[in-house]
Amino acid sequence: MNTEKDFSPLTPNIVRALNDKLYEKRKVAALEIEKLVREFVAQNNSTQIRHVIQILASEFALSQHPHSRKGGLIGLAACSIALGKDSGLYLKELIEPVLTCFNDSDSRLRYYACEALYNIVKVARGAVLPHFNVLFDGLSKLAADPDPNVKSGSELLDRLLKDIVTESNKFDLVAFVPLLRERIYSNNQYARQFIISWILVLESVPDINLLDYLPEILDGLFQILGDNGKEIRRTCEVVLGEFLKEIKKTPSSVKFAEMANILVIHCQVSDESKLTNDLIQLTAMTWMREFIQLAGRVVLPYSSGILTAVLPCLSYDDRKKSTKEAASACNHSLMKLVTPEDDEDEEEGVSTPPKQDSPPKTEADGNDVLNASQESVGFSNICFFTPTSVERSQVSLDLDGIVQVLDRHLHDSSTGMMTRISVLKWLYHLYIKTPRKMFRHTDSLFPMLLKTLSDESDEVILKDLEVLAEIASSPAGQTDVTGSCDSKLELQVPGGGKAGQQPTDSSPSTPSMNSYFYKFMINLLKRFSLERKLLENRGAFIIRQLCLLLHAENIFHSMADILLKEEDLKFASTMVQTLNTILLTSAELFQLRNQLKDLRTQESCALFCCLYRSWCHNPVATVSLCFLTQNYKHAYDLIQKFGDLEVTVDFLMEVDKLVQLIESPIFTYLRLQLLDVENNPYLIKALYGLLMLLPQSQAFQLLSHRLRCVPNPELMRSVDESKYVEAKPVMSKRAQQAHMDYRELLQHFDRVQSKHLEVRHQRSGRAEQGDRKLL
Repeated sequence: MNTEKDFSPLTPNIVRALNDKLYEKRKVAALEIEKLVREFVAQNNSTQIRHVIQILASEFALSQHPHSRKGGLIGLAACSIALGKDSGLYLKELIEPVLTCFNDSDSRLRYYACEALYNIVKVARGAVLPHFNVLFDGLSKLAADPDPNVKSGSELLDRLLKDIVTESNKFDLVAFVPLLRERIYSNNQYARQFIISWILVLESVPDINLLDYLPEILDGLFQILGDNGKEIRRTCEVVLGEFLKEIKKTPSSVKFAEMANILVIHCQVSDESKLTNDLIQLTAMTWMREFIQLAGRVVLPYSSGILTAVLPCLSYDDRKKSTKEAASACNHSLMKLVTPEDDEDEEEGVSTPPKQDSPPKTEADGNDVLNASQESVGFSNICFFTPTSVERSQVSLDLDGIVQVLDRHLHDSSTGMMTRISVLKWLYHLYIKTPRKMFRHTDSLFPMLLKTLSDESDEVILKDLEVLAEIASSPAGQTDVTGSCDSKLELQVPGGGKAGQQPTDSSPSTPSMNSYFYKFMINLLKRFSLERKLLENRGAFIIRQLCLLLHAENIFHSMADILLKEEDLKFASTMVQTLNTILLTSAELFQLRNQLKDLRTQESCALFCCLYRSWCHNPVATVSLCFLTQNYKHAYDLIQKFGDLEVTVDFLMEVDKLVQLIESPIFTYLRLQLLDVENNPYLIKALYGLLMLLPQSQAFQLLSHRLRCVPNPELMRSVDESKYVEAKPVMSKRAQQAHMDYRELLQHFDRVQSKHLEVRHQRSGRAEQGDRKLL
């Protein structure tokens, strides 16, 4: 430094001492400067004061010489001490050169700068708040300083500044938040500790409402929550906990929508190997749960984003039990928000039937039209919240987004079982609550719902059947002339009717079935045909559950109609055998068996004829149907024709099973009728016919023993003849009401069996040709 330069009002001795390498001499110079400035203050000579500060800043603190910089720093601190309460008038000039020294490469100089700023702030107190941002910015850098002495000095300054902010009511939060938002993304551990400690302090000040600016820093807080430092994570948890408490106290002032995207992101774990990610996810899910409960229907427009985050968590194991429980609570709360008003029409330009044509059920929710062509099966297009300023009374359900999310989870093979169950529960809930809007999505959902029937879990299949049954029975699924349902739903149903109409000659007419019922039955049988393992392992379970969920008569009537036109005769025979076993053995079919047992009404006779025509694909099943309906003479006539059929091992096994069924409780009435030999001769003949078909087997012995128990008709005549006489009119009355052409039914049986024989011959011929080619 040029000692000849004029530094007045600083004396040459002061200048030399400020440039000295010894701290004690610089301290003596600082005391002289303090004395000098006090004189200027007493004289109210602000010009000279500014001149002294300017010299100390430019010629010393910002000098190229390190000792000069140290002298300038201690001199500026001395000026501040001398100014006292008037230092606030010169803070800009005092602070800026000191902050510049925070970036010095010399750690000792950074320490002196920290010490100087501490003295300046200590004197000025609340007057430094207008300069808070630059002070905070400088401190945030020192908090990560590698030198422990510098870091220790910065901590002292930090505590002093926090005390000033806490006791003041003039803190400019609006100006500070942008800087906080920028600094909060620091990856340095010490900088993060510094940031989180300041947020905790600001949150504790009653006059500072940091909650209004929480959307600005929430993402950064979750980033800090993933820090490797245990102490930092603990402090961050405390901060987030305090914010959540305040949100619960004043939910009306919370900007839920602006923070929801952040929660959606952090509810999804990108790296499950990091334990800190589990903490982030659990905390975010806990916040999401509170948001849904506090905001109510306000969150409905953002439901797709919530479901994107929540649904995968429902399949977590016990290692993430807390996260799973929080996700389950979110899912349940969100589902409860859906009401029937969400099914009301909006100005969308989509033609929908009037409300009175399809009354909503007891639960609620609706969906907009799904454009499936715009969706991918993967999860690359994650649905987030779209912040909108809507009133609570004007919120609308994000049906498009919800259906997209649910559909993606159904398509994703990696989706866990509990997630799939929840997806199906959502679909069922939406079809109950908002049937009219949901039916706009049915065409895109229907194939995947059918595919889900092949799921490994019985519980998933059961929920899937509930959804399909609701689709098939909802009044909203009826096709009408206004085109409220897609015109492509017009199906050609066996028997001559369209899907929107019940065929009058072969299909049941019931108000509970809609145009999707036959579509469902056709596609279900088609799936059984293509996946024989599904039919073998789950076919009976699926059909029995459908009989509980829908009308059993409708299920059997429609399947019989469809099988009547089935071209794959082997599948038709197998399917009839399956249906017949279910009919004769399942508790769910008790009412239908009773209806068929007596054939006392035209409806029951029509049902018998419908089943009979399809049952003809399987001769033994046809006989068992006749036994069930007490058509014993016709059963005997059919057994007489068995001699013309190809008796295979499979055929004999079916006869064996029929004998076992005859001994079961289902046919108790049939066995009791063996006592009435006079009125049931054809029953006995039919049973003897089965006996003659069987080889000498266990079933043969069982049936033979039963027939040996049939009483002598001569002995039976010794009973009261009046009862015997009165029994005949009952049978004749039943016969009169039936009005069935049994000759035509036998002819139909012959035609069907001829087709089966022709197919077997064709297969046999092709097999022989193949063998000749091999030879």
